Amino acid sequence: MEYMAAGTSIPDVDMEFDKNIPRICGVCGDKATGFHFNAMTCEGCKGFFRRSMKRKAVFTCPFNADCRITKDNRRHCQSCRLKRCIDIGMMKEFILTDEEVQRKREMIMKRKEEEAQRESQRPKISEEQQQVINILLEAHKKTFDTTYSDFSQFRPPVRENTTRRITRSSSVQTQSYSSDSDPFNSSPEPSEYSFFSSSLFGDCSSDGSLGGPNDLKMLPHLADLVSYSIQKVIGFAKMIPGFRDLTAEDQIALLKSSVIEVIMLRSNQSFSLEDMSWTCGSEDFKYKVDDVTQAGHNLELLEPLVKFQVGLKKLNLHEEEHVLLMAICILSPDRPGVQDKALVEAIQDRLSSILQTYILCKHPPPGSRLLYPKMIQKLADLRSLNEEHSKQYRFITFKPEHSTMLTPLVLEVFGNEIS
Repeated sequence: MEYMAAGTSIPDVDMEFDKNIPRICGVCGDKATGFHFNAMTCEGCKGFFRRSMKRKAVFTCPFNADCRITKDNRRHCQSCRLKRCIDIGMMKEFILTDEEVQRKREMIMKRKEEEAQRESQRPKISEEQQQVINILLEAHKKTFDTTYSDFSQFRPPVRENTTRRITRSSSVQTQSYSSDSDPFNSSPEPSEYSFFSSSLFGDCSSDGSLGGPNDLKMLPHLADLVSYSIQKVIGFAKMIPGFRDLTAEDQIALLKSSVIEVIMLRSNQSFSLEDMSWTCGSEDFKYKVDDVTQAGHNLELLEPLVKFQVGLKKLNLHEEEHVLLMAICILSPDRPGVQDKALVEAIQDRLSSILQTYILCKHPPPGSRLLYPKMIQKLADLRSLNEEHSKQYRFITFKPEHSTMLTPLVLEVFGNEIS
Protein backbone atom coordinates (compact mmCIF):
# COMPACT_ATOMS: atom_id res chain seq x y z
CA MET A 1 0.00 0.00 0.00
CA GLU A 2 1.24 3.46 -0.83
CA TYR A 3 1.79 5.91 2.01
CA MET A 4 0.55 9.43 1.28
CA ALA A 5 1.56 12.18 3.70
CA ALA A 6 -0.84 15.06 4.10
CA GLY A 7 0.21 18.24 2.42
CA THR A 8 -0.66 20.26 5.51
CA SER A 9 -0.40 19.42 9.17
CA ILE A 10 -3.49 17.52 10.20
CA PRO A 11 -3.31 16.73 13.93
CA ASP A 12 -4.26 13.46 15.55
CA VAL A 13 -7.59 14.79 16.77
CA ASP A 14 -9.34 13.64 19.91
CA MET A 15 -12.83 14.48 18.67
CA GLU A 16 -15.83 15.18 20.86
CA PHE A 17 -18.05 12.24 21.61
CA ASP A 18 -21.13 11.47 23.66
CA LYS A 19 -19.92 10.65 27.17
CA ASN A 20 -22.87 8.29 27.59
CA ILE A 21 -21.65 6.06 24.74
CA PRO A 22 -19.16 3.35 25.83
CA ARG A 23 -15.68 4.02 24.47
CA ILE A 24 -15.08 0.81 22.52
CA CYS A 25 -12.44 0.32 19.85
CA GLY A 26 -14.16 -0.02 16.46
CA VAL A 27 -11.47 -2.44 15.27
CA CYS A 28 -11.02 -5.01 18.05
CA GLY A 29 -13.60 -4.13 20.74
CA ASP A 30 -10.98 -3.26 23.37
CA LYS A 31 -11.36 -0.17 25.56
CA ALA A 32 -10.90 2.90 23.34
CA THR A 33 -8.82 5.91 24.35
CA GLY A 34 -10.35 8.38 21.91
CA PHE A 35 -10.67 9.29 18.23
CA HIS A 36 -7.50 8.41 16.34
CA PHE A 37 -7.11 9.08 12.63
CA ASN A 38 -10.88 9.79 12.39
CA ALA A 39 -12.16 6.72 14.28
CA MET A 40 -12.69 5.59 17.86
CA THR A 41 -9.92 3.08 18.62
CA CYS A 42 -7.69 1.69 21.32
CA GLU A 43 -4.01 2.59 21.57
CA GLY A 44 -3.01 -0.77 20.07
CA CYS A 45 -5.02 -0.38 16.85
CA LYS A 46 -4.00 3.25 16.62
CA GLY A 47 -0.32 2.25 16.61
CA PHE A 48 -0.94 -0.65 14.26
CA PHE A 49 -2.62 1.58 11.67
CA ARG A 50 0.11 4.22 11.87
CA ARG A 51 2.92 1.67 11.46
CA SER A 52 1.18 -0.10 8.58
CA MET A 53 0.61 3.13 6.66
CA LYS A 54 4.10 4.50 7.23
CA ARG A 55 5.76 1.21 6.17
CA LYS A 56 3.44 0.92 3.18
CA ALA A 57 2.83 -2.61 4.38
CA VAL A 58 1.03 -5.20 2.25
CA PHE A 59 -0.63 -8.00 4.21
CA THR A 60 -2.23 -11.26 3.06
CA CYS A 61 -4.92 -13.09 5.01
CA PRO A 62 -3.94 -16.78 5.57
CA PHE A 63 -7.62 -17.66 5.82
CA ASN A 64 -10.61 -16.49 3.74
CA ALA A 65 -10.08 -12.69 4.19
CA ASP A 66 -13.07 -12.47 6.51
CA CYS A 67 -11.51 -12.81 9.97
CA ARG A 68 -13.43 -11.49 12.99
CA ILE A 69 -11.01 -9.22 14.85
CA THR A 70 -11.14 -9.25 18.67
CA LYS A 71 -8.93 -8.04 21.48
CA ASP A 72 -7.48 -11.54 21.89
CA ASN A 73 -6.84 -12.43 18.20
CA ARG A 74 -6.06 -9.04 16.66
CA ARG A 75 -2.40 -10.03 16.14
CA HIS A 76 -3.35 -13.20 14.22
CA CYS A 77 -4.38 -11.54 10.95
CA GLN A 78 -2.85 -8.18 10.10
CA SER A 79 -4.61 -8.07 6.74
CA CYS A 80 -8.13 -8.29 8.16
CA ARG A 81 -7.18 -5.98 11.01
CA LEU A 82 -5.99 -3.31 8.60
CA LYS A 83 -9.08 -3.79 6.45
CA ARG A 84 -11.21 -3.30 9.57
CA CYS A 85 -9.31 -0.09 10.38
CA ILE A 86 -10.17 1.32 6.95
CA ASP A 87 -13.77 0.09 7.13
CA ILE A 88 -14.48 2.08 10.31
CA GLY A 89 -13.11 5.25 8.75
CA MET A 90 -9.45 5.49 9.75
CA MET A 91 -7.63 7.67 7.22
CA LYS A 92 -3.92 7.74 6.35
CA GLU A 93 -4.24 11.47 5.60
CA PHE A 94 -4.57 12.05 9.33
CA ILE A 95 -1.14 10.56 10.05
CA LEU A 96 1.52 13.16 10.73
CA THR A 97 4.94 13.11 9.09
CA ASP A 98 7.99 12.76 11.28
CA GLU A 99 8.59 16.50 11.02
CA GLU A 100 5.00 17.25 11.99
CA VAL A 101 5.23 14.86 14.94
CA GLN A 102 8.37 16.64 16.12
CA ARG A 103 6.73 20.07 15.78
CA LYS A 104 3.70 18.82 17.68
CA ARG A 105 5.88 17.50 20.50
CA GLU A 106 7.71 20.81 20.69
CA MET A 107 4.42 22.71 20.83
CA ILE A 108 3.16 20.45 23.62
CA MET A 109 6.40 20.91 25.54
CA LYS A 110 6.21 24.67 25.09
CA ARG A 111 2.63 24.78 26.37
CA LYS A 112 3.64 22.72 29.40
CA GLU A 113 6.53 25.07 30.14
CA GLU A 114 4.28 28.13 29.81
CA GLU A 115 1.68 26.55 32.09
CA ALA A 116 4.39 25.70 34.64
CA GLN A 117 5.62 29.29 34.51
CA ARG A 118 2.08 30.65 35.03
CA GLU A 119 1.59 28.21 37.90
CA SER A 120 4.83 29.35 39.53
CA GLN A 121 3.70 32.99 39.31
CA ARG A 122 0.21 32.26 40.67
CA PRO A 123 -0.25 33.33 44.33
CA LYS A 124 -0.09 30.47 46.79
CA ILE A 125 -0.93 30.25 50.46
CA SER A 126 2.35 29.60 52.21
CA GLU A 127 2.70 27.10 55.02
CA GLU A 128 3.14 29.96 57.48
CA GLN A 129 0.00 31.72 56.23
CA GLN A 130 -2.01 28.52 56.43
CA GLN A 131 -0.82 28.04 59.98
CA VAL A 132 -2.15 31.49 60.93
CA ILE A 133 -5.50 30.67 59.30
CA ASN A 134 -5.67 27.37 61.19
CA ILE A 135 -4.94 29.11 64.50
CA LEU A 136 -7.72 31.66 63.88
CA LEU A 137 -10.19 28.95 62.87
CA GLU A 138 -9.40 27.04 66.05
CA ALA A 139 -9.68 30.22 68.13
CA HIS A 140 -13.08 30.94 66.61
CA LYS A 141 -14.22 27.36 67.20
CA LYS A 142 -13.23 27.57 70.86
CA THR A 143 -15.06 30.85 71.41
CA PHE A 144 -18.14 30.25 69.26
CA ASP A 145 -20.75 27.55 69.86
CA THR A 146 -23.50 27.14 67.28
CA THR A 147 -25.71 25.42 69.89
CA TYR A 148 -25.85 28.60 72.02
CA SER A 149 -26.24 26.36 75.07
CA ASP A 150 -24.99 29.02 77.49
CA PHE A 151 -27.93 31.30 76.74
CA SER A 152 -29.94 29.56 79.44
CA GLN A 153 -27.60 31.15 81.98
CA PHE A 154 -28.68 34.69 81.14
CA ARG A 155 -31.40 36.64 82.84
CA PRO A 156 -34.50 35.57 80.88
CA PRO A 157 -35.73 37.66 77.94
CA VAL A 158 -38.92 39.58 78.75
CA ARG A 159 -40.84 40.72 75.70
CA GLU A 160 -43.92 42.91 75.45
CA ASN A 161 -47.30 41.53 74.33
CA THR A 162 -46.40 37.96 75.12
CA THR A 163 -47.03 35.57 77.97
CA ARG A 164 -44.00 33.48 77.11
CA ARG A 165 -41.19 33.65 79.64
CA ILE A 166 -37.91 31.82 79.60
CA THR A 167 -37.32 29.91 82.81
CA ARG A 168 -34.07 28.42 83.93
CA SER A 169 -32.97 25.76 86.36
CA SER A 170 -32.26 26.98 89.85
CA SER A 171 -28.91 25.23 89.58
CA VAL A 172 -27.83 27.53 86.75
CA GLN A 173 -26.90 31.00 87.89
CA THR A 174 -26.51 34.19 85.88
CA GLN A 175 -22.87 34.81 85.15
CA SER A 176 -21.38 37.35 87.52
CA TYR A 177 -18.58 39.74 86.69
CA SER A 178 -16.55 41.13 89.53
CA SER A 179 -15.64 44.78 89.18
CA ASP A 180 -12.35 43.98 90.91
CA SER A 181 -11.28 41.50 88.24
CA ASP A 182 -9.43 42.41 85.07
CA PRO A 183 -11.28 40.65 82.23
CA PHE A 184 -8.65 41.67 79.71
CA ASN A 185 -5.74 40.03 81.50
CA SER A 186 -7.62 36.89 82.47
CA SER A 187 -8.18 34.04 80.04
CA PRO A 188 -11.88 33.12 79.98
CA GLU A 189 -12.79 29.55 79.30
CA PRO A 190 -13.39 29.18 75.55
CA SER A 191 -16.98 28.47 74.78
CA GLU A 192 -19.85 30.06 72.95
CA TYR A 193 -20.68 33.21 71.06
CA SER A 194 -23.55 35.58 70.81
CA PHE A 195 -24.72 39.02 69.99
CA PHE A 196 -26.52 41.54 72.16
CA SER A 197 -29.64 41.31 70.02
CA SER A 198 -31.47 42.66 66.97
CA SER A 199 -33.85 42.53 63.97
CA LEU A 200 -36.55 44.37 62.16
CA PHE A 201 -38.14 47.72 62.75
CA GLY A 202 -41.24 47.29 64.81
CA ASP A 203 -42.08 49.71 67.60
CA CYS A 204 -39.02 51.90 67.28
CA SER A 205 -38.86 55.35 68.75
CA SER A 206 -37.37 57.79 66.29
CA ASP A 207 -36.23 60.22 68.99
CA GLY A 208 -34.71 57.57 71.19
CA SER A 209 -36.73 58.63 74.23
CA LEU A 210 -36.84 56.22 77.14
CA GLY A 211 -39.25 55.77 79.98
CA GLY A 212 -38.76 54.06 83.30
CA PRO A 213 -36.96 50.77 83.84
CA ASN A 214 -40.09 48.78 83.00
CA ASP A 215 -39.86 50.11 79.44
CA LEU A 216 -36.50 48.39 78.98
CA LYS A 217 -37.73 44.86 79.49
CA MET A 218 -35.02 43.26 77.33
CA LEU A 219 -32.09 45.26 78.69
CA PRO A 220 -31.09 42.83 81.49
CA HIS A 221 -31.11 39.84 79.12
CA LEU A 222 -29.24 41.66 76.37
CA ALA A 223 -26.75 43.06 78.86
CA ASP A 224 -25.92 39.46 79.81
CA LEU A 225 -25.49 38.64 76.12
CA VAL A 226 -23.10 41.56 75.67
CA SER A 227 -21.05 40.55 78.71
CA TYR A 228 -20.90 36.96 77.51
CA SER A 229 -19.91 38.03 73.99
CA ILE A 230 -17.22 40.35 75.32
CA GLN A 231 -15.63 37.44 77.16
CA LYS A 232 -15.61 35.34 74.01
CA VAL A 233 -14.08 38.15 71.91
CA ILE A 234 -11.33 38.57 74.52
CA GLY A 235 -10.67 34.83 74.34
CA PHE A 236 -10.52 34.98 70.53
CA ALA A 237 -8.21 38.02 70.52
CA LYS A 238 -5.70 36.42 72.87
CA MET A 239 -5.22 33.59 70.35
CA ILE A 240 -4.52 35.89 67.37
CA PRO A 241 -0.84 35.39 66.39
CA GLY A 242 1.04 38.49 67.52
CA PHE A 243 -1.63 39.86 69.85
CA ARG A 244 0.16 38.75 73.02
CA ASP A 245 3.34 40.45 71.77
CA LEU A 246 1.63 43.76 72.51
CA THR A 247 1.76 45.46 75.88
CA ALA A 248 -1.18 44.85 78.22
CA GLU A 249 -2.16 48.49 77.80
CA ASP A 250 -2.34 48.21 74.01
CA GLN A 251 -4.26 44.93 74.25
CA ILE A 252 -6.85 46.60 76.47
CA ALA A 253 -7.05 49.68 74.22
CA LEU A 254 -7.62 47.54 71.12
CA LEU A 255 -10.26 45.37 72.76
CA LYS A 256 -12.22 48.22 74.33
CA SER A 257 -12.41 50.00 70.99
CA SER A 258 -13.15 46.98 68.79
CA VAL A 259 -15.17 44.57 70.93
CA ILE A 260 -18.63 45.75 69.87
CA GLU A 261 -17.55 45.71 66.20
CA VAL A 262 -16.33 42.12 66.49
CA ILE A 263 -19.58 41.16 68.24
CA MET A 264 -21.49 42.65 65.28
CA LEU A 265 -19.27 40.71 62.87
CA ARG A 266 -19.78 37.48 64.78
CA SER A 267 -23.52 37.96 64.96
CA ASN A 268 -23.69 37.69 61.18
CA GLN A 269 -23.31 33.93 61.46
CA SER A 270 -26.68 33.70 63.20
CA PHE A 271 -28.36 36.34 61.02
CA SER A 272 -31.07 35.17 58.64
CA LEU A 273 -31.96 37.00 55.44
CA GLU A 274 -35.36 35.29 55.41
CA ASP A 275 -36.84 37.18 58.35
CA MET A 276 -34.02 39.57 59.26
CA SER A 277 -33.56 38.02 62.68
CA TRP A 278 -30.75 36.55 64.74
CA THR A 279 -31.65 32.99 65.70
CA CYS A 280 -29.45 31.65 68.46
CA GLY A 281 -30.36 28.00 68.77
CA SER A 282 -34.11 28.18 69.32
CA GLU A 283 -37.20 30.35 68.97
CA ASP A 284 -36.78 31.41 72.61
CA PHE A 285 -33.54 33.10 71.65
CA LYS A 286 -34.59 34.54 68.31
CA TYR A 287 -34.00 38.28 68.34
CA LYS A 288 -35.77 40.91 66.28
CA VAL A 289 -35.44 44.67 66.17
CA ASP A 290 -38.31 45.22 68.59
CA ASP A 291 -36.29 43.24 71.15
CA VAL A 292 -33.48 45.77 70.81
CA THR A 293 -35.85 48.69 71.11
CA GLN A 294 -36.92 47.20 74.45
CA ALA A 295 -33.27 47.49 75.45
CA GLY A 296 -33.21 51.22 74.69
CA HIS A 297 -31.78 51.37 71.16
CA ASN A 298 -33.47 53.17 68.29
CA LEU A 299 -33.42 53.37 64.49
CA GLU A 300 -30.29 55.51 64.38
CA LEU A 301 -28.43 52.31 65.26
CA LEU A 302 -30.81 49.57 64.17
CA GLU A 303 -31.44 50.59 60.58
CA PRO A 304 -27.75 50.76 59.56
CA LEU A 305 -27.04 47.67 61.67
CA VAL A 306 -29.52 45.53 59.75
CA LYS A 307 -28.30 47.00 56.46
CA PHE A 308 -24.76 46.07 57.47
CA GLN A 309 -25.77 42.51 58.37
CA VAL A 310 -27.59 42.02 55.06
CA GLY A 311 -24.61 43.32 53.07
CA LEU A 312 -22.12 41.19 54.96
CA LYS A 313 -24.28 38.08 54.61
CA LYS A 314 -24.51 38.55 50.86
CA LEU A 315 -20.71 38.47 50.55
CA ASN A 316 -20.93 34.73 51.33
CA LEU A 317 -17.62 34.78 53.16
CA HIS A 318 -15.75 31.58 53.80
CA GLU A 319 -15.15 30.90 57.47
CA GLU A 320 -11.45 31.55 56.86
CA GLU A 321 -12.25 35.02 55.49
CA HIS A 322 -14.62 35.69 58.38
CA VAL A 323 -12.05 34.94 61.10
CA LEU A 324 -9.36 36.94 59.30
CA LEU A 325 -11.71 39.92 59.05
CA MET A 326 -12.39 39.74 62.80
CA ALA A 327 -8.67 39.62 63.55
CA ILE A 328 -7.98 42.58 61.22
CA CYS A 329 -10.79 44.50 62.93
CA ILE A 330 -9.19 44.02 66.36
CA LEU A 331 -5.63 44.82 65.21
CA SER A 332 -6.31 48.37 64.04
CA PRO A 333 -3.44 50.78 64.82
CA ASP A 334 -5.69 53.87 64.76
CA ARG A 335 -7.68 52.81 67.84
CA PRO A 336 -7.70 55.38 70.67
CA GLY A 337 -5.04 54.81 73.31
CA VAL A 338 -2.78 52.55 71.24
CA GLN A 339 0.88 53.32 71.95
CA ASP A 340 2.89 50.96 69.73
CA LYS A 341 1.08 51.74 66.50
CA ALA A 342 3.92 50.38 64.34
CA LEU A 343 3.73 46.91 65.86
CA VAL A 344 -0.07 46.81 65.65
CA GLU A 345 0.09 47.94 62.02
CA ALA A 346 2.68 45.27 61.21
CA ILE A 347 0.44 42.54 62.65
CA GLN A 348 -2.59 43.90 60.79
CA ASP A 349 -0.65 44.13 57.52
CA ARG A 350 0.35 40.48 57.87
CA LEU A 351 -3.28 39.46 58.43
CA SER A 352 -4.43 41.61 55.50
CA SER A 353 -1.85 40.00 53.21
CA ILE A 354 -3.03 36.53 54.24
CA LEU A 355 -6.65 37.51 53.54
CA GLN A 356 -5.84 38.85 50.08
CA THR A 357 -3.83 35.73 49.23
CA TYR A 358 -6.60 33.47 50.47
CA ILE A 359 -9.19 35.26 48.31
CA LEU A 360 -6.97 34.96 45.22
CA CYS A 361 -6.27 31.27 45.81
CA LYS A 362 -9.44 29.90 47.35
CA HIS A 363 -12.44 32.10 46.62
CA PRO A 364 -13.72 31.36 43.10
CA PRO A 365 -15.18 34.08 40.86
CA PRO A 366 -17.49 35.84 40.54
CA GLY A 367 -17.71 36.03 44.34
CA SER A 368 -14.05 37.01 44.65
CA ARG A 369 -14.45 40.08 42.42
CA LEU A 370 -13.57 43.13 44.55
CA LEU A 371 -14.19 41.02 47.65
CA TYR A 372 -11.23 42.38 49.63
CA PRO A 373 -12.16 46.08 49.22
CA LYS A 374 -15.78 45.20 50.02
CA MET A 375 -14.65 43.54 53.24
CA ILE A 376 -12.51 46.53 54.19
CA GLN A 377 -15.50 48.80 53.56
CA LYS A 378 -17.44 46.70 56.08
CA LEU A 379 -14.82 47.63 58.69
CA ALA A 380 -15.44 51.30 57.93
CA ASP A 381 -19.20 50.72 58.32
CA LEU A 382 -18.52 49.11 61.69
CA ARG A 383 -16.76 52.26 62.91
CA SER A 384 -19.94 54.27 62.31
CA LEU A 385 -22.05 51.62 64.01
CA ASN A 386 -19.65 51.60 66.95
CA GLU A 387 -19.95 55.35 67.37
CA GLU A 388 -23.75 55.23 67.31
CA HIS A 389 -23.77 52.28 69.71
CA SER A 390 -21.60 54.21 72.20
CA LYS A 391 -23.82 57.26 71.86
CA GLN A 392 -26.95 55.25 72.61
CA TYR A 393 -25.30 53.46 75.54
CA ARG A 394 -24.56 56.86 77.06
CA PHE A 395 -28.23 57.70 76.70
CA ILE A 396 -29.36 54.36 78.16
CA THR A 397 -27.21 54.82 81.24
CA PHE A 398 -28.20 58.45 81.76
CA LYS A 399 -30.54 57.27 84.51
CA PRO A 400 -29.03 55.24 87.37
CA GLU A 401 -31.90 52.73 87.28
CA HIS A 402 -30.85 51.81 83.74
CA SER A 403 -27.18 51.39 84.69
CA THR A 404 -28.11 48.86 87.36
CA MET A 405 -29.48 46.58 84.62
CA LEU A 406 -26.03 46.36 83.01
CA THR A 407 -23.25 44.05 84.16
CA PRO A 408 -19.97 45.26 85.67
CA LEU A 409 -18.12 43.98 82.62
CA VAL A 410 -20.24 46.07 80.23
CA LEU A 411 -19.79 49.12 82.44
CA GLU A 412 -16.03 48.55 82.55
CA VAL A 413 -15.62 48.03 78.78
CA PHE A 414 -17.79 51.00 77.82
CA GLY A 415 -16.95 53.02 80.90
CA ASN A 416 -15.15 55.78 79.04
CA GLU A 417 -18.13 56.34 76.81
CA ILE A 418 -20.94 56.00 79.31
CA SER A 419 -19.49 57.51 82.47
